[in-house]
Amino acid sequence: MYLRRTVENFLHQANKQFPALLITGPRQVGKTTVLQHLSKQQRTYVTLDDPKLATLAREEPELFLQRFPPPLLIDEIQYAPQLLPYIKIHIDKHHKPGNFWLTGSQQFEMMKGVQESLAGRVGIVRLLGFSLQELQKQTIHSEPFLPTQLQTNKRLKSANTFLLRDIYRIIWRGSFPALWLLDAGNGADSEDGIGYGYGGVAGNLDGDGGELDFIKYSGMDHDLFYGSYIQTYIQRDIRSLLNISDADKFFKFLRAAAARTGQLLNMTDMARDVGISPMTAESWLSLLKASGIVYLLEPYHNNLTKRLVKTPKLYFLDTGLCAYLTEWSSPETLEAGAMSGAILETFIVSEILKSYWHNGKNAPLYFYRDKEQKEIDLLIVSGDAIYPLEIKKTTDPDKSSIHHFNVLNKLKKPTGAGGVICLISTLLPITDKVNAIPIGFL
Repeated sequence: MYLRRTVENFLHQANKQFPALLITGPRQVGKTTVLQHLSKQQRTYVTLDDPKLATLAREEPELFLQRFPPPLLIDEIQYAPQLLPYIKIHIDKHHKPGNFWLTGSQQFEMMKGVQESLAGRVGIVRLLGFSLQELQKQTIHSEPFLPTQLQTNKRLKSANTFLLRDIYRIIWRGSFPALWLLDAGNGADSEDGIGYGYGGVAGNLDGDGGELDFIKYSGMDHDLFYGSYIQTYIQRDIRSLLNISDADKFFKFLRAAAARTGQLLNMTDMARDVGISPMTAESWLSLLKASGIVYLLEPYHNNLTKRLVKTPKLYFLDTGLCAYLTEWSSPETLEAGAMSGAILETFIVSEILKSYWHNGKNAPLYFYRDKEQKEIDLLIVSGDAIYPLEIKKTTDPDKSSIHHFNVLNKLKKPTGAGGVICLISTLLPITDKVNAIPIGFL
């Protein structure tokens, strides 16, 4: 069984407008699977994970395109950026929408090459693992999240209720497709080099016939998957880019970053804990960001707010990977532990990011923090308005949860509807403009 992805809507539209499509994102999030599903075997598939094909693409790009004419799906384009100018030449000669579909697991040099060679010719979308809506098979009407009355009323009709244990089981497992649905025979995801796709299931969320049987997971062992993921992909890809010789120190850096998810970024502190220079730490963090492992949430500021903090916050984009790196052995220990609140915040930020990225949109997300320690977890800037959000591990939020929302008045911009995203079971008003929003609405 193939699980429909939100990004399909954007890809259908972009394929009619652009000669090339590019999906970027971490390995094993389903980039190749979704494109192969949409192609319906009507285009040639080539993976540059194959060393021979990658060498041909780098050394003889013109011959490569003669050997594999469009319509063409090229997997892991970052291994042969030399192809991009030749793709541009073909596009400019033929002017046919949808001729080239590309995937890439690193945005670094690849994105630089794309911007230089295919500017105005390529539709680009970022893909992460399964979103909560995708796991619930509710992607048909998926839209970028805003806490407006119109959108929350729509979700009221379709959203499922998640208990505390449900949420932390999803958080602990993470969003990689191989951990949720597994079928080595059908829909195999060739981008991962192993053959995990979406298909036959091994159990539901509870594992005991519980109430959330609409969310399925595979029999893949959590620790085995993430241990292999780090060894095979993160260390291989990133070490090849930076020629990192000390793998143990890099793994220690990964763990230090995971332990700081949801916190203000402090490069000096991280570098000291790992035993590397701040310059090296910045370089390694840039690669984690480019590879889709971490996200830096920027603080909101304008000319009227000079007293605001200007340091970004660090978030891991997959909570399962984060939980593995910080050695939480089960959902229960994670929920009861010191990282419980930070990992919940990380999960919600990543879900809201997915709602934008998987719809082909930039995510206009920020946080507010000033030098008086007044903070708002998340600001969504849409149009001319700012929509404030707090994230709380509670089932009973009240006005004290939003007492910093009034600082937005000094920004001299309209303030839209606000929300407290929490563990409440149904949508409830806190004030006339702020609702308590269940996590299931994301």
